[in-house]
Amino acid sequence: MSPKSNSEEVTILVVDDERDIADLYSTWMDEEYDVRTAYGAQEALEKADETVDVVFLDRQMPEMNGDEVLETLRERSLDCRVVMVTAVDPDFDIVDMPFDDYLTKPVMLEDLYEAVDRMLNRENYDERMQEFFSLAAKKATLEAEKDYVELQGNEEYERLESEVEELREEADRTVADVSEAEDFETLFQEFPGDA
Repeated sequence: MSPKSNSEEVTILVVDDERDIADLYSTWMDEEYDVRTAYGAQEALEKADETVDVVFLDRQMPEMNGDEVLETLRERSLDCRVVMVTAVDPDFDIVDMPFDDYLTKPVMLEDLYEAVDRMLNRENYDERMQEFFSLAAKKATLEAEKDYVELQGNEEYERLESEVEELREEADRTVADVSEAEDFETLFQEFPGDA
């Protein structure tokens, strides 16, 4: 998915089996974005296509839960960002889930807009940086939910922490390499040779 310019319409898919919540979120975002609303898993899968940029997905739904919808979206290789929006308190099972961000209800208007902005801004980065942002969001979500003792004794969290640190170091090296290259180029622009 390439970053959207201001002139391009951003398409949001809101998925929640609670009609009032789905309609509220859709109404809130309808002025800024092209919004589709799905009141269940099957409808969500029907409305999800290559034109969708961001999916707000509830985890607790009858017939098929949000985790299963998420897996199906990823199996289809749809190039969209998925934000879980749910009353389910996050647990260590989120570490291996392929979502991009996690919002715990109640969610306000500004939370949704900020999430869309974050998801669209991530499109400016390569796959590794997007993975970093996704893992960092999971880490922050768990740290907000769990106490220190729970975190330190958990293998999934320790693996997540290690992956985040590895990607952070990789990003730091990339930034340093780019900075050095730009400094080198700037040096020659400021001091052109006689040739």
